[in-house]
Amino acid sequence: MSKTAHELTRKEMKGPDRFQAVASEVAAWVVKRQKHLVFGAVGVLVVALIGIGISFVVESGHAKAADALYSAVDAASGEVSSIPLPNVNTPIYKTAEDKEKAVIEAAQKVRQGFANTRAASTAALLEGDAQLKLGHYDEAIAAYRSFLSGVSPQDSLRFGGLDGVARAQEGKGDLDGAVATYRQATEIAAFKDLAQIELARVLAKAGKSEEAKKALEAVSKDSAFETTAQERLAQLGAK
Repeated sequence: MSKTAHELTRKEMKGPDRFQAVASEVAAWVVKRQKHLVFGAVGVLVVALIGIGISFVVESGHAKAADALYSAVDAASGEVSSIPLPNVNTPIYKTAEDKEKAVIEAAQKVRQGFANTRAASTAALLEGDAQLKLGHYDEAIAAYRSFLSGVSPQDSLRFGGLDGVARAQEGKGDLDGAVATYRQATEIAAFKDLAQIELARVLAKAGKSEEAKKALEAVSKDSAFETTAQERLAQLGAK
C-alpha cells in the first residue's frame, strides 16, 4: 500500500468510488503479505479499512463525527515505546495495554456521541479489535456484533467484524461458534480464501481434520493462499 490509514486525509477519502478503490487495494495488500501477517491480530486490516470508511461519514455531512472517528483511528495507528520516537506523527504509548485502552476510550466517545451513524458503527469495529487484543472476549463480541448489525451484507468492512467475532469465540473456547462464524466469512468474495484458511485452522484445532482438509481444498488454486493451504494439508496428512 502506498499510504497507511492515518496518512490518508479526509479529503482523499471522500466519495464512494475512492472508498471502493482503496478497499480493494487493502485487500490486495493483505493477500500479497499474508505470510508475514499474524492473523491473530486483525488490526492491520481493520485500522486500514476503518480509515477508508471515514469517507462515508464525510460524504454524509457529519464532519464532527468524522473528526471523532479519525481520532480513534489515529489512536489505533499509534506506536508502543518506552522511549521517545523521532519523526513519528502518531501517538506513542508506554505499553500495548495503554494503547488499546486509549482506542477503546476514543471509539466509545464516537459511539456515544454519534449514535446511529456510520461513524458509530465503524467505531464499534475499532473498539472490538482493541477489546480482542486485551482478551476481553465478551466485550469484543458485543462491539463486533454491534458493527455487523449496522452494515449491509455487502459492506467492505464486514470481514473484519466476522473475523473478530470468530477470534473472540475461539478465545473463549467456543470453537463451534468460531467455525460457524468463519463459514459466514467465506461468503465474502474478496476474503473467501483467507476465511477458508482460518476456518480450516479452527476445525483442526477442534479435532475435525477431515472437515479442515475440505476447507483447505476449497482455497482457489490461483490464490496467494494456495501455498499456505497445501502446506497445512500436508501437516494434516492429506494424500
